[in-house]
Amino acid sequence: MIDITKFNSRLEKIINYYELSASAFSEKISVQRSSISHIISGRNKPSLDFIDKVIRAYPEIDLIWLLSGVGKFPLNTTHPQTSTEHLISKSPSLVNVKNTRSEIIDRIVIFYQDGSFENYTTNT
Repeated sequence: MIDITKFNSRLEKIINYYELSASAFSEKISVQRSSISHIISGRNKPSLDFIDKVIRAYPEIDLIWLLSGVGKFPLNTTHPQTSTEHLISKSPSLVNVKNTRSEIIDRIVIFYQDGSFENYTTNT
């Protein structure tokens, strides 16, 4: 589960890093200004669509960092990664996270910008 308070802090860090107003940031990621305000204030949680728009508008933002705070911001964009292997190598602690809710992840789907996807499931 995402810690919303910490997510909001990372979102504010992104806005401040680029020296943008909330309005300018909302225009850049193509969402309403009120969406930014509601997420930062904690009124609303970010949707998957919102997170996708942030990542698409700013490819130097690491998805894992945005969601969990693990990794760094901004990413070094001089050598863009073309595979998903960098997600594991940049975030080894995610592999060893203890699940306190006794839930098991049995499926991971990675969506690419071209509309394709990869589906990984456990062999149970």
